[in-house]
Amino acid sequence: MTELSGVPAPQVQPVRKGMWGEPPGDVSGFAGISRPIVRHVRASRPYGSWYDAVVDRLQELVPGLGDEVNTEYDELTIYVPKDQLLAVVKATRDDAYLRFETCQSVCGVHYPDQGGAELHVVYALLSMTHNRRLCLEVALSDEDPVVDSVTSVYPAADWHERETWDMYGVIFEGHPGLTRILMPDDWDGHPGRKDYPLGGVPHEFKGARVAPVEERRSY
Repeated sequence: MTELSGVPAPQVQPVRKGMWGEPPGDVSGFAGISRPIVRHVRASRPYGSWYDAVVDRLQELVPGLGDEVNTEYDELTIYVPKDQLLAVVKATRDDAYLRFETCQSVCGVHYPDQGGAELHVVYALLSMTHNRRLCLEVALSDEDPVVDSVTSVYPAADWHERETWDMYGVIFEGHPGLTRILMPDDWDGHPGRKDYPLGGVPHEFKGARVAPVEERRSY
């Protein structure tokens, strides 16, 4: 099955354990639950609504852009190769038909089981002109977690990119000041990643130790 811009082809994972998955354990109180999960279901044409027209227009404006699209939850998500990201966001902002004037958020996602595409960056765009919402998604590897900053196109993405760096370790090339924004400057690691230890970390509480949830709660 065709891959989504470096994202492994759609597949059903056996189970997800706990609220957040494993490793390193779950401090949510739901470590005893398990459930099947499905990721990256690729949509087929016709997508419906205005989605086909927007994808067609972007393909006209950005030669070589594929049609790797997800329409789950009544939301259009387009998977964009990282080397085409700046061309795509310039087109979404400037083209009269598209006119996604604002980038409302930039956030990271960590899929440690997706070899070569462990880190994803999701851009939520809004067209006030056409009353439409669009998501762009870029996949990166742990070995090369670098993508162009979109602050030259959407200045409001500045702090969102800093937060994504802080929490996930994504490096936004060309960002005007990529520094921590939530954690202290000398913090070790990126707490949004699923491989970051959530319990039993002594230094987080100045010498106190909070035991992992498995030692504090039974089912």
